[in-house]
Amino acid sequence: MTWSDVPLTYLASRGELDVLVQLKGLKTISVIIPAQNEAPTIGAVLDAVQASTRRWPGLIDEVVVVDDHSTDDTATVASRHGARVVALHGPGGKGQAMTFGLAESTSDIVVFLDADVLNTTEEFVPRLIAPLLTNDHIQMVKAYYDRPLHNMPTGGGRVTELAARPVLSLLFPGLGEIRQPLAGETAGRREVFEKVGFADAYGVEIALLIDVAGNFGVNAIAQVDLGVRRHRNRPIEELRPMSVDVLRAAMARYGVELPNH
Repeated sequence: MTWSDVPLTYLASRGELDVLVQLKGLKTISVIIPAQNEAPTIGAVLDAVQASTRRWPGLIDEVVVVDDHSTDDTATVASRHGARVVALHGPGGKGQAMTFGLAESTSDIVVFLDADVLNTTEEFVPRLIAPLLTNDHIQMVKAYYDRPLHNMPTGGGRVTELAARPVLSLLFPGLGEIRQPLAGETAGRREVFEKVGFADAYGVEIALLIDVAGNFGVNAIAQVDLGVRRHRNRPIEELRPMSVDVLRAAMARYGVELPNH
């Protein structure tokens, strides 16, 4: 493979979304949402997924929330909003929750959503799975979107713009074209996720992107426009450990030996 390949940028029309159930055929689709202390937001995320099931009956076969050691009412809220809730045992973390959620599901296509998004819509899931149902070559789909920062229309995604995209552009050039490499809204084929696995901590998204590209090629990845994504913006002091995990995952996959601390 060559890292100079570029991913497919994909935008389905509403008419194309309306034929996805027919294109799905006998395939099954799961939506998995890792969640830790997301009681204030997870209900609205699940309501949007349920709206998808009403708008496109038969498209989504199961909705699973992985409760990652929450100390609030995340599990209760998720259950009330129609999800099957499974509790993560052992060490926590997003990568571990994604691994557990994959093991708890059986579907051919798996969609991961974040639990803290404030404006998830009914079109998130169908837009993410559209490339997988219309193009057999596509193995994984990432979302992209505009990210507001406080009262500004852009400026969110600071770890993405200052750490993830620069290191991808330098070390894995084709993946530098991925606009939101750390997006939690990801869809893919089960066998792909089972083959590459999920890294731990905040490095899980960039590691997944590099690993899928390394195994299947950059052009086996698509990205889809989900418009504007609003979620809570973390204070700057919380972004440094996130950036370290992202850089560590990318550099390790480039072959750079790094200390364990």
